[in-house]
Amino acid sequence: MKKIITVVIWITFWIFTSSCSQDISPLTIGFWNVENLFDLENDPEKNDDEFAVGGRKNVTREIYDLKIKNTAEVLADLNADVVGLCEVETQGVLIDLNDAYTSRDYKIVHYESPDFRGIDNALLYDPSVFKVVESRAIGNPLPNDGKTRDILYVEGEYGGETIHLFVNHWPSNYGGRKKAIPKRAATAQLIVKEISKILLQNAGAEIVLLGDFNENPDEMNVQSLKTVGLTSLMEPMIGTPNMGTYVYRGQDLFYDQIVVSEGLKDKQGLGLDPESVMILDLMKYRQQEGDYAHYPFRFWAGNRLLGGYSDHLAVRVTIILK
Repeated sequence: MKKIITVVIWITFWIFTSSCSQDISPLTIGFWNVENLFDLENDPEKNDDEFAVGGRKNVTREIYDLKIKNTAEVLADLNADVVGLCEVETQGVLIDLNDAYTSRDYKIVHYESPDFRGIDNALLYDPSVFKVVESRAIGNPLPNDGKTRDILYVEGEYGGETIHLFVNHWPSNYGGRKKAIPKRAATAQLIVKEISKILLQNAGAEIVLLGDFNENPDEMNVQSLKTVGLTSLMEPMIGTPNMGTYVYRGQDLFYDQIVVSEGLKDKQGLGLDPESVMILDLMKYRQQEGDYAHYPFRFWAGNRLLGGYSDHLAVRVTIILK
């Protein structure tokens, strides 16, 4: 009789936990480089004057409002519960963006970084789906005292499980690729150290890196993340015709990536929906004619206003509770 009661209890528990998992909606996570989302103020501590009123781009309130409107349009199409962003200047522009995107009321995680242009990483999240437990900016000092944006770390909770998020914007090739590779190597080493600390506490930790890595998934510094079990979800896409998140000199590149740990591929806690990895690549987000056909439809081309969206496309993935 006791055995029967025990079996009934376990079956009831299994049914209850299974139904609870089914009741929890999947978690959608996205990333986007918004291309210079600056406010209208000239901050003497930043190299931001070109985007300020009176600067060489001749930005007006109407132009700023168009930038906010177009950026909110992408957020609506991406429709993610959690979104990592890069190239945002201030908390104020994020508030304006959140006000413009009326379908959700995101909470904001943002820290000012020492980047000489004043651009930062940020995270927007829907608090009804995702809970932030801890957040901090990870300083990213470069060789020869170079200054760049911090890495944004957020520990969150979804479906009773812990997920570690890192929002990245690795040093660009501005000033020459040869000089930039060691900078990205230093950034990659910093990430590896941070991930190692987490894995030391929990070998099966569920970790997601979001970002503009300024490298393809098969290049040296992104590949170095495999030493701590991290894999880019964009790596299998390399070589697919007319696919990428960024175009340089006519070449499609996968600079914008979602990189995940082995913990999201095991049979416990959280997992990936493998069919959900996507690039938000709608016709309106690419130029359709002229010398730059197929390039992302950016907002600025030098000092010329195009009125598009960004020079990068957004990416997204879905996380499920197993």
